[in-house]
Amino acid sequence: MKKTVLLVVLLFTCITYSQKKTNGTVYIDHPAIKIVEDMTKAFVSGDSVKVASYLADDFKSFNGVNTNSSDKGQDKASYLRNVKSWKKQLDYYSITRSNGAYPDAIEYSEKDQKDVVWVQTWEQLKGVHKKTGVKIDTPLHRLFVVNKDNKIKTIIQYSDTSIGEEINQSYDVRENGTIYNHHEYINVVRNMVMAFENKDYTKSYSYYDDKVQFRDINLPGDKSFTLTEQKANDKKMLEEYDINSIDVVGYPDYLNYELGNAKVVLSWWNFNLTRKKDKKAIVLPVMFMDNFNDAGKIISETAYYSAKVLE
Repeated sequence: MKKTVLLVVLLFTCITYSQKKTNGTVYIDHPAIKIVEDMTKAFVSGDSVKVASYLADDFKSFNGVNTNSSDKGQDKASYLRNVKSWKKQLDYYSITRSNGAYPDAIEYSEKDQKDVVWVQTWEQLKGVHKKTGVKIDTPLHRLFVVNKDNKIKTIIQYSDTSIGEEINQSYDVRENGTIYNHHEYINVVRNMVMAFENKDYTKSYSYYDDKVQFRDINLPGDKSFTLTEQKANDKKMLEEYDINSIDVVGYPDYLNYELGNAKVVLSWWNFNLTRKKDKKAIVLPVMFMDNFNDAGKIISETAYYSAKVLE
């Protein structure tokens, strides 16, 4: 039996290893890597003449996330125009290796690849668009084909296209919904707050969806509370403070956003409190941001206030 098991294991191992096949060599150091990184430095500096010296005459650049199957790529002349354009449009512009990453140079074994070297890079593209103020801080993955003359023949770039879309859209004035100063959702928030002031907690909590999430600007990260947890938080607060009144500041706004159809009420309040242990009067300014669902229930609430006021 032991012999049988051993033979099976050896056979499986042989099958596993027989499925592997090398297809070239990967280099951590290679002249092609230096060519790619030197070209990138020239690109960031805005030196189109120097960039041109690294590119083959038949150079083409492709967007790796473009779904257009007939895309013929960007030729050398067009690519070189981008050099000065990027430098002109961006402040604090840089392309550097991503943390912990380094380029690979690959020499493939196939006959049709014998005269080229593939270089793949993982980088971070950073900058601020001068006109729109849009921040750019995004991973950038690129594949380069370097020919036998040590010229870059092809670049295939993979990056987040949504940043470019945001920059393009920011050139135009665009509405994004409607702001109301009177609306049923504003009424809901006012009734919720007034019920809490008058100790009608059952009514106050009835305006929230069962799966509502509560957030507090003083909490770390994305920490949030459930309705049950928030009730416990409120109980603890009421053990330490008396609420004398909660007064609206200005007026609430209801924002019905076109993008995502978000329904948000912003409201500003002064919580007039008395701390029980020393009878100190405290005025706590609070801003609430309440998000609603289509059923008119509050599905998330973020409270903005300074915790130091309560110290």
